[in-house]
Amino acid sequence: MYLSDIHTHSIASGHGTTCTISDMAKAASQKGLKLLGITDHGPATLAAGTSSYFRSLIYSPRKRFDVELLYGIELNILDTDGKTDLPQELLDKLDYAIASMHYQNFRPKTREENTAAFLNVMKNPVVKILGHIDNPQYDIDYDAVVKAAGENGVLLEINEASLAPYGYRGDTHANCAQILSCCRKYLVPIVLSSDSHGTEHIGDFTYAADFVHDAMFPEGLILNNQIPKLKMLLSIR
Repeated sequence: MYLSDIHTHSIASGHGTTCTISDMAKAASQKGLKLLGITDHGPATLAAGTSSYFRSLIYSPRKRFDVELLYGIELNILDTDGKTDLPQELLDKLDYAIASMHYQNFRPKTREENTAAFLNVMKNPVVKILGHIDNPQYDIDYDAVVKAAGENGVLLEINEASLAPYGYRGDTHANCAQILSCCRKYLVPIVLSSDSHGTEHIGDFTYAADFVHDAMFPEGLILNNQIPKLKMLLSIR
């Protein structure tokens, strides 16, 4: 059993759930998690959290139902320069950021342009995780991105919602295999992420865990149970 899930969404993401942060924490506690990251979508996502939401988020309780909480954001990458959708002064107050490509805000481009967007967004020290870079809509130079992630202290995720039958990104298995191969090559740690919108899939890594174990990926590079190390790598302070 894994003890942390640091890519989850509450009602503030604007779609997929009506669950509050308290609902999320209670579900995490019931599933035996010790650390939960709330990473609602950035303002460029339709109906998602506003700047005011993220400004207030940092004042929320740090522990609920005996689960430690981290407050982050899933940023939308907006262009090949790595521009994102929350002002830096607010980003600096959050615990960490996941940077992701979503079709509504970043249409698929050439391999070079998609890769450049990820390389550039990692220059922001608040960005600590790249989200679902397995998406087959986006052609990416995984070797270059994972190498840069290691150099910038950025983690890669293996996304449960990408690999599960209920996922909508298509067949991501080949891309996930490439990500793991590059992470093994450059010794870049990963996290398993549920990407749960609401409580249903919090802490559920059924398909992601099977995938990394079938690939014989080193357990020491999976940080979900290494909570002190995970928190240290996520910290920008």
